[in-house]
Parts: sequence; structure tokens; C-alpha cells
Amino acid sequence: MWRRYLMWFAHEHVDFRHAEIQSIISLFNIPMKFIERPCVQKPYWIVDLPSEECVKKIASRSVLLKNCIELWSRAKTEAQLHSNLKNALQNKTGQWLEVNSDVENSTCPRELIEGCCPADKTFKVEVETFCKHFSMKEKVAKIESFSYLPLEGPVKLNNPDIKLCYLEFYGSDPNNVPEQPHDLFFGRLIADGQRDLIQAYSLKKRQFIGNTSMDAQLAIIMANQAKVRNGDIVLDPFVGSGSLLVAAAHFGGYVWGSDIDFMMLHGRTRPTRVGQKVRTNDESIRSNMRQYGTEHRYLDVAVSDFSLPMWRPDLTFDAIVTDPPYGVREPTEKIGIDRDNYTLSEAHLVNHIPSKVEYGIPEMYGDLLNFAAKHLRLGGRMVCWYPMVRDEYSESQLPRHPCLSLVANSEQVLSKLTSRRLLTYEKISDDVTSPGETHQGVNFREKYFAMGEQSRRERRERKAEELAANAPWRPQTRHLHVNKLD
Repeated sequence: MWRRYLMWFAHEHVDFRHAEIQSIISLFNIPMKFIERPCVQKPYWIVDLPSEECVKKIASRSVLLKNCIELWSRAKTEAQLHSNLKNALQNKTGQWLEVNSDVENSTCPRELIEGCCPADKTFKVEVETFCKHFSMKEKVAKIESFSYLPLEGPVKLNNPDIKLCYLEFYGSDPNNVPEQPHDLFFGRLIADGQRDLIQAYSLKKRQFIGNTSMDAQLAIIMANQAKVRNGDIVLDPFVGSGSLLVAAAHFGGYVWGSDIDFMMLHGRTRPTRVGQKVRTNDESIRSNMRQYGTEHRYLDVAVSDFSLPMWRPDLTFDAIVTDPPYGVREPTEKIGIDRDNYTLSEAHLVNHIPSKVEYGIPEMYGDLLNFAAKHLRLGGRMVCWYPMVRDEYSESQLPRHPCLSLVANSEQVLSKLTSRRLLTYEKISDDVTSPGETHQGVNFREKYFAMGEQSRRERRERKAEELAANAPWRPQTRHLHVNKLD
């Protein structure tokens, strides 16, 4: 029998919430019904799911989900919430009942409450609020208001058998908090999300990082949207310091990587951490994998120019997760030379170090989509970041390929003027005769620095105007020049 659940999210990376959960339920083939349309201003969803096992599977992957509770009561006021719970104790139908045909005032089946009442089960009640703080005394008073529930077991604060949750939502504007909550919820905790992974994989604790190492939370979200599962072969063709490989390996993927930057892959670049003068000998992508106990899932990394693919034509990957350079903190380069008709003698070939030219963003993403269309298995996913100027954004500008379907598109705001979008493609066809398309005609790096210079100039002008407007009035003074007489 389907049950009703409250999915309570961390209120960050809100635009990624739907894409992550949809990827997870697609991965596990879990059907889910929305009781109301999700709203980005609210940190929760009300859904129906087939079983607790489905809830636990979702929670075992999601890093944006804080927890999920089996919903016993939802109301607009405390009095109505308690009334719903008391009505539930009289509900003998085994089904959800709606009070006055209102899903916000509904009564759960009595069996849900009675299952938590045996004397041999310990329990605790937790109070959580969103956008408002309560003292411990106030929280205890709210907990004691549920004393009518027939809970016969002893209270246990640490690791109880049953954890009951009372949640109050006061809106999402911390500068305009109402006296009374907008929504109240009560139910039994089923599972916690994977928020602990954010600290476990924090870059602050990681052995080897670079200037562009991906934040641990975003890396895990990318692995979820790529639907990485145990035994998958995963590639990052712009691997850098390997943060995305770490996240993919956590979910059981066997990871490959490549990059044109020889110094980065060999851990010889300038240290990133403040105060560190030189890199240690054990700084490498492999050492990161060893640090997290996933070295057995590390296949290798290779120095490679992505514009000149080195892979066998028949090689396929289950997923591609990558963050190509944008030309801001890392250069966009490929092997080449600007001179025409240039030749290299065999005598110089042995010690030759190839020169590099700019690898434009449209060309890079065109190559990336063509590569994915050719080397992804059917149904496999590619997840990548794409930089954008916010005022100029249009979905028609995003890279396209006839073999790839864009299934998710989420924005991370970088500044007032720029952002990057996390794009998730799924391979739907093996017909690779048509090339990919990109429409970003102007170099993003040029736009980025031009807008930065414009913003700095505007700030200087605005500051000068403010100083002039706030300067105290001073009368003009005349300087008298007196000739010194002998």
C-alpha cells in the first residue's frame, strides 16, 4: 500500500533538487506521485511512494535531502494538527482521509501510529523549524503537547528505535518571519539523506586539490545525475585534480580520466592551499582515491588532448562526468600552432614539446557532444557544466546533438552577471552521422573579463559620486602670498 511522505530538503542548490531526485528514482525505477506541485520557496515535497524501502533507496543517494518522514498529520495551525492526530486514532479504514476535502488537513491510518506504540520500542520526539529559532524550553513544551499519543515505550535520546519529527515552516524570508507558521507537519522519521558526505569528502580534508577542484556536494550531485552505479565505467575527459572521479567511485564506478595539463596530473602545479610552498610527493589523484578507500576503483589517468581522442572507436562508457575549462581560472587549450605550413624535423622530434593554441568553447563542447554520442552506451548519461552570461541566456544556446536528449538543466549563479548550468544528457540513439551544435559565438573568457572591468569601473564611479555627495561643505579659502622683506 502506498504511503504519504514528507521529503525535507536542505535549502541550498535549490535549482538542482528536482534533477537529483528524478535521476535517483529513475536509477532505482521508483514511481512517485506528487500530492502538490513542488515550489522552490518551500524546503519540502509531499509525495506518495510505494514503500519504506523506496524511501530508503532515495535517501541512500541524495545529498540535497535532509530526511524523509512518514507523514501522519499536516495542518496550518497547531490545534488542527493535534485534531488530525486524534482523528487518526479513530481512523479504522486503513487509508488516508481528507478533512473537508483538504489535503492540508488530512488524517493518516491508525495503524501507522499504533505501530510505534509497543512498550519494547524506545522513542524520541524532535522539533525542527525553518526560518525561526526556538529555545529549548519552547521545544520541550511543544514535545509535551503530544502526550496524548499512546506511546508506551521509554524515551531514549540517543539512537531510539523510533524517532518522531515535528516540523514548522515559517516561510523562506528571514527578514519577514510571521508570528504563526505557514505549515506544520508531524510524522515518523524513515531515513536521513547523505548530508554527511559533504564533510566526509570536503576539499579542506582532501590530500590533493587544485584551483578548480569541484566542491564535494556538487560532485556528488553530478554523480547522482549521471546515475553512476556499482560496476559502471566512468570517464572525466577534463579531469584536473579528480574531484569528480572521487564522487563517482563512492557510488561504485570504475573511473578513468584524462587532461592536457601534464603538471596537474603529476601533482607538480603550484600548491593551492594558503601557506603551502611546495607540493608533497604523495599528492595525486591516486592518493585521493587511496584516502577514501576506493583505489581499487581507480583505472588510470592519461595526459591527452581532448581534441585528438585517443580511445578505441568501439570503447563505450556508462557515464561521462566533467567540468571543462572556461578560460577564466584554467586555460582552454589544445595542441596546435598558429604558423602555416610548419614542419618539424626528425632531429627535433625526440625532445619536442608541442605548442598550444586556444580551444574555443563552442569547438570544445561540439567535440564533447560528438564524443559522448560515439562512446556512451545507449541510455548512458553525460553530465557537464556550461558557462553562461545570465542576461543573454536562452535554452536555444545550449549545446545539442541528435543522439543526446537534454534531461536536466540547472543553474548555479556565479556572480551578478555570470552563471554556469549543469547539463545532463542521455544517449537515445546510436546514429552518430550528425554532429553536435553549439551557438556561443563570442569567447566567454573575453565577456567575463570585459564585464568584470565594466563592473569595477562602475563601482569606482559610484563610490566617487557617494564621496562627493557626502563630503562636508568647505568654504573657499584665499591664499595670500607675502613677499619676505629684507
